[in-house]
Amino acid sequence: MKILVITDLYPIKKDEKYTPHTIETFVKNWQKLGHEVKVIKPNFLLNSFLRQKPYYPNGAYGNIENINFITPFWGKIKTSFAPDIVIAHMPSGILYADKLGLPFCAAVHASDIEVLTKPIYRFHFKPRLEKAYKNAMKIACRSEVLKQKFLKLYPEFKEKTFVAPSGINGAIKRVWSNNNKIKVLTCGQFIKRKHIDDVILACKNFENLELTVIGSGKEKMPDGAFFTGQLPHKDVLEKMRESDIFILPSENETFGMVYLEAMASGCITVCRKGDGIDGIIKDGENGFVCTDVNEVLKKILIYTDKNKILENSFNTVLNLTEEKTAENYLSNIINQN
Repeated sequence: MKILVITDLYPIKKDEKYTPHTIETFVKNWQKLGHEVKVIKPNFLLNSFLRQKPYYPNGAYGNIENINFITPFWGKIKTSFAPDIVIAHMPSGILYADKLGLPFCAAVHASDIEVLTKPIYRFHFKPRLEKAYKNAMKIACRSEVLKQKFLKLYPEFKEKTFVAPSGINGAIKRVWSNNNKIKVLTCGQFIKRKHIDDVILACKNFENLELTVIGSGKEKMPDGAFFTGQLPHKDVLEKMRESDIFILPSENETFGMVYLEAMASGCITVCRKGDGIDGIIKDGENGFVCTDVNEVLKKILIYTDKNKILENSFNTVLNLTEEKTAENYLSNIINQN
């Protein structure tokens, strides 16, 4: 099958700092399955500048075509590639896909919910995005939480909406260490929605917790933790494998690969209730969800069967491999029932 992916959430080079590789991972696994996949990256220049993304001139970079736009979402994308299906991620990708007149699947991220609910987008972008969802043959929500939020807004699209989570390869099975010092890890940019400051303040209330914080940013963090600064991805994974608990009460997450990575590294993993990976993490079963960091840490510390949590977490990750999630993504699109 020939697949055209349209999204601005795609790295052109491997060393891009702030561009997730999740959609790239889907593409690579679709190619492994024998599909021919091309990528078009519509890049709105001002947005790229504001997000400090690298600039690339128009042109082809392997199987990726970068197209720069001065005005967001205007104009049309031209391609000589004749796909059987178009898969569009992010509002820009969806709006451009809608103009092609080809069968397409629209993928819902946290940014889509923002466009659909914030007043600033009400008069222009929201109606165009709604039209695109109506025209889409399928709608892929990147998490169960996003699916619930989306269908609350548009229940009429229920029959063509499914969940397309990310996957991860490789997991280690660990048992709870029972050491005097319990190693807690959190990581992310120092911005308000990550709530890393809440983790630092909560951990101060427990003498046997040793907190490590990976990340950097302009927001000032309180004292009470060991700060590593920004680390390469392989070093982040190494820190996870050395830790007992991973907690990131971040809000407005599309999915959050960092949680899957923590689960695969053998951490008891905690996310925010009603956000991101909640739904894959099930409270008290294979991890914990929280609204209050202090309370969830208390809950974990007195929990009697931590090894059962770790075993269930390990099994969850085994069922969410990159290959399985990529194959399921396509199966949900192709299945017309």
